[in-house]
Amino acid sequence: MREMSHGKEIMKKTTKNSIYYSMGFMSQNIIWYMINTYLMLFYTDVVSLSAGAISTIMLVARVWDAVNDPMMGAIVDKTKSKWGKFRPYIIIAPPFLAIFDILTFTVWPVEGTIKAVLCGVSYILAGMAYTAVGVAINGIVNRLSTDSNEKMKIISIANVASNVLQTVLAAAAMPMILFFSHSDTANGKGFFWTTVILAIVSVPLFLVCGFKCKEVEIVEPPKKENSGSFVKDLKLMTKNKPLMISIISLFIGVVGAMARMSLLTYYIIYVVGSYTMISAVFTTLTVCQIVGTATLPWGTKKFGKKGYMIILLIINAASDLVLFFNGHPTIAFVLGVSIIGGFSQSVGSISYGMMCDSIDYGDYKFGIRNEGLSSSLMSFAIKLASAITGSLSIWLLAATGYVAGAQQSASAMTGINVIVNMSGSCKSSKGFNLRSEFQGFGFHTVYIFSRLGNWILRRWMRLQLH
Repeated sequence: MREMSHGKEIMKKTTKNSIYYSMGFMSQNIIWYMINTYLMLFYTDVVSLSAGAISTIMLVARVWDAVNDPMMGAIVDKTKSKWGKFRPYIIIAPPFLAIFDILTFTVWPVEGTIKAVLCGVSYILAGMAYTAVGVAINGIVNRLSTDSNEKMKIISIANVASNVLQTVLAAAAMPMILFFSHSDTANGKGFFWTTVILAIVSVPLFLVCGFKCKEVEIVEPPKKENSGSFVKDLKLMTKNKPLMISIISLFIGVVGAMARMSLLTYYIIYVVGSYTMISAVFTTLTVCQIVGTATLPWGTKKFGKKGYMIILLIINAASDLVLFFNGHPTIAFVLGVSIIGGFSQSVGSISYGMMCDSIDYGDYKFGIRNEGLSSSLMSFAIKLASAITGSLSIWLLAATGYVAGAQQSASAMTGINVIVNMSGSCKSSKGFNLRSEFQGFGFHTVYIFSRLGNWILRRWMRLQLH
């Protein structure tokens, strides 16, 4: 009877933690939604930054992240307080993240280099605050339960809740932007006030997570002689093969997702010719991602985390190929493919479940847990992937002849169509020869190598991930 009562108590605690954790997990996605989805559009069409300025901002931010993210992870791992390792940062950091997020979508009344510098500083500071929050949110899940399946359930519930809210955002964000813009074209006021509202909504949710999530006591074994310092622990972590594979798989997954999402808005606006269809496509993607995420506890239990990840990767690759070989996509076709793509995008959540298992493996193998440092590496992988795709996307746009806020030329619309849909056709719907329009563009070479990289990763995972 005592064992049954104890089991019920543990289940009740896990359920409460799942709800409170979901609030924090949702919040980091809410507050970062504008940056993930609309920052490049804001930079090009509202702020009018050049391709060189945007690429420089992204490069500097990621170089700093390479230093800042592991540092933050190490700081969190060494934190000892009555609130635990992670909760202080979930409580303290969100207000700063909200402020810097708002400043990132502020149109500064200056021009030239000063404008680019202010945009860069605001974005970098937002990224630092996001790192502090993200490391804590992603790390605390390891302290909410000692059971791997329970952790996967908590992660799945959090992702479902987050995707539900992002569905709302996908449907509401652009209408909100246009409402505050007082126009059928997005402007600075629209982006600013939408960001303010999202920031105001997210901070209280962070605080509920920080005050209510209860960490379980985990008995850590004595550290081995070759561990203890930041550098030594980092070296040991690189030997944690499952952790490295989890980080690499997440990185490549984010590159694939962000590469399409970063230019999807341009495609809908300039090729399809409608701001309002953005909500329909994004809503379809997020709704189907919710369905995919809801299957994760069942799928990972039946096929294993590795097996179900491979299945979802194959489905995702199939959706890419469908787009690649279709040279005449309609909005109905894009929506249909978005159903498949959205479902398979849930694969990213498995990486977090793998990270939890990898931390336990590092505890067993090397005598170190380092949840904070592990989470920081995951955070850095996501931001690095976002920066690479952001910089590459802006240069690809420039190569097409894209002109911000103007009626696009036939070659520009053809280029956007090719980049977003990965069309394998050598001719556009208007009959323009891509080889003549993009001499030296090399897009197909990039595509082939990206596909080759994905294939190599899947083979590596199949052979080595346990």
